[in-house]
Parts: sequence; C-alpha cells; structure tokens
Amino acid sequence: MGELLPFLVVTGALAAIMGFFAWLASLVRRRGLAGGAVRAAMASYDEAFRVTAHDSHYEIQAQAERKVPVALPGDP
Repeated sequence: MGELLPFLVVTGALAAIMGFFAWLASLVRRRGLAGGAVRAAMASYDEAFRVTAHDSHYEIQAQAERKVPVALPGDP
C-alpha cells in the first residue's frame, strides 16, 4: 500500500484541481464574465501575431455598432 500512496495523492490533487476549474468555469459562464475578457485577449493576440486579423476585428466591431436605418411605412 505504501507504494501506491504517492500515486493516490497525485491523482487526488489532480482531481481536486480539475474540480476547482470546472466550478470556476461554471461560475464564469453563469455570471457572463468571460465574453469581454476572451474577446480582449484574442484581440491583443491578433494584434501581436496576426495583424490582418486584428484589423478585421476592428472592422467587424465597427460594423456591429452601426445602426441599420428603419424603413418608413409605405416604402417597398
């Protein structure tokens, strides 16, 4: 039994850490905290390593902020 004790300790610690990360992920999803942070992290990564993707990010962001004009009643 003494030979298996280190493996059981490592396995238990790994299970506890994975359980903590699963709980943390569910908490972040429930509160909606991940959206802006992930978007900002990916934008900074794109800015550093893929310049064209970074430019595209700002293009898409500007398009999303634009308002579509509302059609007037009676217009075809």
